[in-house]
Amino acid sequence: MDQEQKDTAIIVGVQLNSDSDFQYAMGELASLAEARNLEVVGEMGQKASRVNPSHYIGTGKLQELRVLADGLDADMIIFNDELSPSQIRNLESDLDRTVIDRTVLILDIFAERAKTREAQLQVEVARLQYSLPRLVGLRASLSRQGGGTGLRNRGAGETKLELDRRRIEERITALQAELEKLVATRQLQRKKRKKNEVPSVCLVGYTNTGKSSLMNALLRHFDPDTEKEVFAQNMLFATLETSVRSIELPDHKSFLLTDTVGFVSQLPHHLVKAFRSTLEEVTEADLLVHVVDYSNPDYEQMIQVTNETLGDLGAKDIPTIYAYNKCDLMEYPYPRVVGQDVFLSVHEGKGLLELVELIRNHVFKNYVKREILIPFNQGRLISYFNERAHVLETSYEAEGTRMKLECSLADYERYRDDFVELGNGG
Repeated sequence: MDQEQKDTAIIVGVQLNSDSDFQYAMGELASLAEARNLEVVGEMGQKASRVNPSHYIGTGKLQELRVLADGLDADMIIFNDELSPSQIRNLESDLDRTVIDRTVLILDIFAERAKTREAQLQVEVARLQYSLPRLVGLRASLSRQGGGTGLRNRGAGETKLELDRRRIEERITALQAELEKLVATRQLQRKKRKKNEVPSVCLVGYTNTGKSSLMNALLRHFDPDTEKEVFAQNMLFATLETSVRSIELPDHKSFLLTDTVGFVSQLPHHLVKAFRSTLEEVTEADLLVHVVDYSNPDYEQMIQVTNETLGDLGAKDIPTIYAYNKCDLMEYPYPRVVGQDVFLSVHEGKGLLELVELIRNHVFKNYVKREILIPFNQGRLISYFNERAHVLETSYEAEGTRMKLECSLADYERYRDDFVELGNGG
């Protein structure tokens, strides 16, 4: 027997001026509802030149929606755009059902998926900021305001509303103070990583395109015994935390790989604002790997949404590789590299090395090949370069140890006074 019965919902949207993305947005709204464990039992759309300011949809459509909701016995109605406080009040009154908008739906999913303290704080701040102008319950709890002036003559509901508002504002302030401490710690960690001069590569893309699965596949490929895999599942917003892992390549080169929260169209500005500190990892990257679900017929739309969000964050000028994932579901040859695009299948593990080669070409430009002679009294440099550089040849001579190697320019410059340069190692 099914122990948990899903709540049922009808999704509603207004198509403004023949908006070509409308059907895509409605399909995505249905997916978001499913991610929230709701069963979508009906859908309604209306073409209009503008949204109705009092009810979002016109009066005729409102009556239609009421009949549809009664006929399907729907528990709630989900609207595709963010509703104003008065629209929510009017719709709930006329439909006699729970009414939520796209923003609340996404906030609810984030609240359910947030695992770390930072993510939980960020989601709570976003929810409170959304609810502040929408202290619904006005209709039920506000008693009629009395005559005269001054707080003494205000209705009990109104003073309760002011208290609620004050409590929410105080809670937001307290949460933001706690968040600032966590952000300071994150920035400190970022500074340390910068100091170590390890290149940073960031996975970005739409939600559920396979970013976390790609990170795990790379970790397993270069370290089969790894215990540092990140959570990955076939669901929207499976990952809300920013995870950073070091990818150690066989030739002693390494880069930091960061997995970020996925994007979605009309990502609520409350969330973008709340998650800004997490998303800042993107703006600090040396290279972005934009992971695309190539099997999704709307993949071009997803690329556009992701690029717009990256632009809002100030990350549009960072060099980007496009990784077209899930090619195993398509009739397209893979693994394949076309310019800065790589076509791959994380599921089959094909195209990973081609992707890493593209990453290498971007982030290890500052590596140099040199032939050097390390005097015996600088023996510590031998172990240092064996650990940090790609040593191609080693031989021992009367004056010291001769090494042909490839290392970062920073390491080379740091110790160049302690060894003798014999050639460019070519």
